[in-house]
Amino acid sequence: MAEPYDIAVLAGDGIGPEITPPCLEVMVAAVGGTDRLRFHPLPAGAGLYRDSGESLPDTTMAVAADADAILLAAMGLPEVRYPDGREIAPQLDLRERLDLYAGMRPIRSIPGVPGPLSDRRGGELDFLLVRESTEGLFAGRGRTLYDAARHRAYDTMTITREASERLFRAAFVEARRRRARGVGRGRVTCVDKANVLGGFAFFRDIFHEVAAEFDDVEADTCYVDAMALNLVRAPWAYDVVVTENMFGDILSDLGASLIGGMGVAPSADVGVANAVFQPSHGTAPDIAGTGRANPTAMFLSGALLLRWLGETRDDTALVVAADRLVSAIDHAFAGGMLRSTEQGGDDGVVEITTAVLGALETVDAVDA
Repeated sequence: MAEPYDIAVLAGDGIGPEITPPCLEVMVAAVGGTDRLRFHPLPAGAGLYRDSGESLPDTTMAVAADADAILLAAMGLPEVRYPDGREIAPQLDLRERLDLYAGMRPIRSIPGVPGPLSDRRGGELDFLLVRESTEGLFAGRGRTLYDAARHRAYDTMTITREASERLFRAAFVEARRRRARGVGRGRVTCVDKANVLGGFAFFRDIFHEVAAEFDDVEADTCYVDAMALNLVRAPWAYDVVVTENMFGDILSDLGASLIGGMGVAPSADVGVANAVFQPSHGTAPDIAGTGRANPTAMFLSGALLLRWLGETRDDTALVVAADRLVSAIDHAFAGGMLRSTEQGGDDGVVEITTAVLGALETVDAVDA
C-alpha cells in the first residue's frame, strides 16, 4: 500500500480551531479511511505571536514546506499587531516564502445557498479567479517608504515577466482542465488597468504573448472597473479570470458575495512544489467559541486540496474523493433546509458537518 499523503494543518486563530477538526473528518470520510491522509497539526497565527513573539515558527515552516500539501483555516486577530501596525498574517508569509504564485478562487453557486442574484441566474455561477500572489501592489508589504516629514507614503507595485508568464500559463491550463470536466467553455479573461498604468500595459502584453501558446483557449481582456461592473451584472459570462494581486484580492471578495458570502468561498495558493488551501474568510473572533461558524468554505478548501493532490500526483482516487465531497456539500444544502447563521439560519459547525457527513454516506462521485 502506498504511503499516506502528509498534510500540514494550521488551525490558526478565532474560528479556525473550530472548523479544522470537522474538515479533517469530512476529508477522511471522502477518501474512505485514514490510510490515505496523515495530518500534522502545527502552531502559527496571531495568538501564538501574542504569547510567544513568533507567528510562524521555523519548525512549523519546515514541516509545512516538506508536506505534500498545507491546509490552513484562518489567521489573525484584530487586537494583535506587529509594531508597525500591520496585522499578523502568516498566510502571506507562506505565500512569499514558498513562492505560491497562483491564488485560485473558485466562485461557484451551491444549490440551496441564496445569493444576491438568486432570482436571476445566480444559481449558475461557476467561474475561477486566478490571482497573482507574490508581487503586484502586495510586493510593497513591509517596504513602505515615507518622506522625512511623513507627509507622503510610497508603496511600489512590482510586475515581472517571469511571474506574469507563469501566472497566465496556470490560468490557461486551468481553463483546459475545467473544459475537460465539462465546466466552462475554455476562456481566460485578463483583468488590468492598462489604460492608465504602464505596468498593467506590460502585464497585458505578456498575457497576449502567452495566449498565443494556447490557441485552443479563448482569450480576452477587461479593465478592472468594468470587470467589477460585469461581475455584478452578468458574472455567469466568465470562465477563468486572471489578474494582479490587489485586484484579485478585491474581486475575489466581490465574487464570494455573489454565491452567498465568505462562508462558502474556498481558495488555494499554488506554487511549483507547494500549495496552501484555506477558506477565503477571516477568523471571525466575534463568534469564535459559539459554534455558529460556517465550515463550508473550509470543507470546499479540503476538496480543492484533494483535487490538487490527485491531479499533481496522478492519483485518480483523490480526484474522485474531491468530487464526492463537493457533491455531498451540494446535497446537504440543496432544498434550502440547511441554513448557516450568516444566511439567517441557525445551523453552525455541528449541524453542517453532520449534514455533509450524512450526504457522504450516500452520494456518488457521478453526481459531482
